[in-house]
Amino acid sequence: MTHLPTSPGVDLTDCDREPIHIPQAIQPHGFLLVLNPETLTIEQGAGLIEDLTGKTAWVAQPIAALLGEVVGRRLFDMAKTRETGFAGRWRAANRLEYDVVVQYAQGQLADRMVVEVEQSSQQARLGVELIARLDTAAGALERAATVQTVCERAADAFRALTGFERVMIYRFGDDEAGQVVAESRLIDTGSFLNHHFPATDIPRQARALYLRNPVRVIPDSRYTPQPLRPVKPGEPPLDMSDIGLRAVSPVHIQYLKNMGVRASASVSIIVDDVLWGLVACHSLAPQLLPYELRVACTTLARNLARQLKTKAEAELYRERVRLRRIEDELIVHLPADRPLDAALAERAGPLTALVGADGLAIVCEDRVASFGRTPPEPAVRRVSDWLAQQPGLRPVASNALSAVLPEAETWRTQASGLLAVRLPGEQPLSLLWFRSEILETVRWAGDPSTAVKSAASGALTPRASFEEWSETVSGRARRWSAAAIESAARLRDTLADFIALSQLRNLNQSLQARLTERDLRIEQQQYLMREVNHRVQNSLTLVSSFLGLQAREHGDNPAAAALQEARRRVRAVSTVHTRLYRGDQDTTIDMSRYIGDLVEDLGASMGVDWASVIETDLAPVCLEADRAVTVGLILTELIINAQKYAYDGRPGPLRIVLTEADDSFRLVVADDGKGGHKAGKGFGSMMIASLVGQLKGKIDYRDLAPGLEVALKARIDPLI
Repeated sequence: MTHLPTSPGVDLTDCDREPIHIPQAIQPHGFLLVLNPETLTIEQGAGLIEDLTGKTAWVAQPIAALLGEVVGRRLFDMAKTRETGFAGRWRAANRLEYDVVVQYAQGQLADRMVVEVEQSSQQARLGVELIARLDTAAGALERAATVQTVCERAADAFRALTGFERVMIYRFGDDEAGQVVAESRLIDTGSFLNHHFPATDIPRQARALYLRNPVRVIPDSRYTPQPLRPVKPGEPPLDMSDIGLRAVSPVHIQYLKNMGVRASASVSIIVDDVLWGLVACHSLAPQLLPYELRVACTTLARNLARQLKTKAEAELYRERVRLRRIEDELIVHLPADRPLDAALAERAGPLTALVGADGLAIVCEDRVASFGRTPPEPAVRRVSDWLAQQPGLRPVASNALSAVLPEAETWRTQASGLLAVRLPGEQPLSLLWFRSEILETVRWAGDPSTAVKSAASGALTPRASFEEWSETVSGRARRWSAAAIESAARLRDTLADFIALSQLRNLNQSLQARLTERDLRIEQQQYLMREVNHRVQNSLTLVSSFLGLQAREHGDNPAAAALQEARRRVRAVSTVHTRLYRGDQDTTIDMSRYIGDLVEDLGASMGVDWASVIETDLAPVCLEADRAVTVGLILTELIINAQKYAYDGRPGPLRIVLTEADDSFRLVVADDGKGGHKAGKGFGSMMIASLVGQLKGKIDYRDLAPGLEVALKARIDPLI
């Protein structure tokens, strides 16, 4: 908290109303200047300006007259763009170096430039050294496996970075009270680890400032405030929310003295724009935290916030995955032929374990089934009736049920915690998970009842004692985790779907009988089709064999070559039927596999020498079966032509390429032969022309010199 205005008549009895952002004074480890940003002349100041600058007259003077031309030019450049932050180093009259930092006032005086001049570390610290230390600390945080480990390593990292004697990671709870969850300290320094602090120790407006100004430093709690001068009557007070030198409330100064702390620093831990907690640093002797280390602390705190979020999300994810497995197994084993409440009762064990409850009650109309540690049946019915009155369908969760349902105080031993969901409908069903009371001993840093900061006179006073004080808390159970509440919500939604599916299942059963006969007929038709394909395949194979035998009987006669050509054509058709019969595709053929098989078969029939010189590069293009047969016949004819004319019957290189582009395919057959064997008037050429017409495609012949390239192009889908 910050320093109060000292004007008479101030009577604040509520710490949350203390105007800590407008103290109109600063701490004395530097000085402050308020400038007109247009002229860069000084309007007000605070601190030991005369002692540190050697200037007795500074009001209305240009800033360069006090801080030199170099700093003056830098401030001029920053004023033009309203840039904030570090402006440079300045050597004072006492020969010490000071950091010059620029901010802008807030509120009604937002047009003022505020220049803070504060004592630096006086060290020639290299930037790379500081970055290396931050990198080492960041690496330690990344390697931490859990949120708790991250906090413990962060406490060590901040103590090493700042040099403070005791560094605590202080986390805010849902009730805005805080707990020290990790601590790093010198051996002879007192410990506050696991101690709780009441919400009044850090009032609401202080938490708001921690969000705006992430680092707060008090180098010496015994300082004398330095007021802003000259006073301007009638002008609103200067808002110092973002000023690092801002003076601290006398209430907070006394608070630190009561703790035995001489110097302190606080670094905000902000996760998703919410103040998660603070890094609280204490020393028993005065200690500076210069600007460069404050920037480093801000960077490290942001890294800490990211790691806290990452580790928390990872822990939550692992818990969600575990619960999902239980949910899935539970739903899979629910019998569909039983009433839902009876089916759930049979899975009471997994249901209870799903959210880590001590007891479970299932309420459906006048039926109540209880398992584990639960309140009496009348109490269960009362909770179910109360649940029915709650708005919405999402889970109801509480770890202090008597706080929302006062009569639950009677059975708090069995049911201090409740997680419940309700399924409306013709037969409403309630799932009630209970957790038993846990008597918790809370260790406070002092009696929290003394945290009311109002003296008999009406002025604010801090609490005086920070000695450990224990309190036993009753009527509470373990908190329900976010993952458990999400799991209950998913279960409710899944059970609602299960009910709907059960109703649909009953309707489907009546339809299934009607569909069964039709399905049998379809199956018979499919069987007949498979049988026809099988017989066609056998017939084609038989015809191919007969043609092969006939060709061998003719020896070297021209008739033998004609029979072999006919055999290859039959094999092209047979290969498609083989694919259909094997059931690789229902109505389409993978041309890469089809052509590969066809080429292998043709190569075998043409001889080993031919098979070794045929190369293929085939894209996975799918065509309807009838179009595949047509392409196979065209390819067969092109290969036969190449065998006949390219090399005069002798083996030679033959390349077959199948590609796809947009909605078309392109089949290329190329050789390195003598060329000239383009489309003629023979049976093969007429057959190719006819087949290309069936595909509604186009075929081109191109001399390669040497060789010939024949390219077939057609659409993949004949309807396009």
